[in-house]
Formats: sequence, C-alpha cells, structure tokens
Amino acid sequence: MFGEIRNPQGELLEYDYLKGAEGDARLVVLGHGVTGNKDRPVVKGLAAVLQQTGIASLTFSFAGNGGSEGQFTDCTVTKEVADLGAILDAVSGDGRVLAYGGHSMGGAVGVLRASGDDRIKVLLSLAGMVDCHKFAQTEFGEEKSGFMWEDEDCPLSTTYMDDMASIGTIVDRGSEIKVPWLLLHGTEDDVVLIQDSIDIEAKAACEHKFITIEGADHSFSEHADQMTEPAVDWVKTHLK
Repeated sequence: MFGEIRNPQGELLEYDYLKGAEGDARLVVLGHGVTGNKDRPVVKGLAAVLQQTGIASLTFSFAGNGGSEGQFTDCTVTKEVADLGAILDAVSGDGRVLAYGGHSMGGAVGVLRASGDDRIKVLLSLAGMVDCHKFAQTEFGEEKSGFMWEDEDCPLSTTYMDDMASIGTIVDRGSEIKVPWLLLHGTEDDVVLIQDSIDIEAKAACEHKFITIEGADHSFSEHADQMTEPAVDWVKTHLK
C-alpha cells in the first residue's frame, strides 16, 4: 500500500500492513526490540488483535534486522529513531492518525521519536527500555563470544555499545511526551527490568497509565492477552 520505504541511508525497510475497517483512519506502527524483527510474536500478535477490532497496523523491521537492508552491526537506537521517521514519512497523509507502539529497545525509540515528532498521537511502551547504557553494560559488557546472547546472527559492535553509552538514559524524556501514553511491563522481566518503566513513568506529565502484568516475562510470552487487551483499549479510547 505504501510502496518501498527507505531510511535516510537508502536502506529498504520491510514491513507488513494489516488493513483496518473501511473508512477508519487510525494506524498503529509497531517496532520490535534488539535482535528482533517484524515477525516477533509480541508485535505480530498485537497487530492481529488491532485488526480484529478494525484498526490498521504496520509492523516493520529496523534496518539490519529481519529482511530489511543494512548491516546488523550498524544498528543503534539513534539510527532506529531515524528509521521510524522514514516509516512515519511514508504512512502520514490521507487523513491518517498515527500511534506508535515499541517493544523493548523499540520502546526507547518510541519515546525519543515521540518527544519531538507530533505525528505520533498515541504512544505505547511495551517493556520499554529506558536506561540504555545500563542495559548494554549488563547484557553485553562482559560478552566474550562477540555476539549478542551468543547468537551468531547478531554480532556485537562497538557502534552499538558507543551509541548506548552516548544516550545513557532517556528517563528525562518522559516529561517531553505530550500525547496519551500507555506503559506495560511484566514483573518477571529479566531483560529490561520493570524499574525502567517505574522511573520514566514518574517523569510523565501527559495523560498516561502504567500497567504492571504480574508474572509476565520480557516478551509477555504467557501473558499475551494481558498485554494486548489494554493496549488495544488505549488505542481505541485515545486515537481519534
């Protein structure tokens, strides 16, 4: 529907578009986390439920991930913020009203983009990363294999680590979000700790809601309904 979408580096970004109800102008763009892609169940599942309620969605892979062009070793939060900008450029217009939902590192991307891009009218943070530097140091600071979580498809790069150090934490950006904002986080998340959402929610000055999901892990693996139901309700209520 939107043709080819390329980021500022000219790299082609793969995406899937799920059509909503006829005449419904709402569109939810969904972004994945580090080492993920558009087909991760956490984003694909939410897209499917949105479509069932008549709301269109677009899931995509950041450059260097999945079937998108680019090198994984060039992936950074900063670059992915620009990738999201390219997606928004492509889908804006024709009266569409846009929301963005980001999982994990895609959540950090969403906060950084939404704090300065008024095309995003509703924001969803799904186990969203906040303390980027701490995450990188905790997960990869002592990595000896040269790969993220020993996955040979995901080489660890100094480009990534340097960007995370440069960003540090995005906690203060919470006060810059001006749109309705839903934060969802599982109590058993051992990848991005729930404290990240607690910290940034404390800074929020906009209309917002923070939902903790008891027992849920980082990907809401056994708690998909507890994640998708409030997320869809938030979009239905606030994306006009």
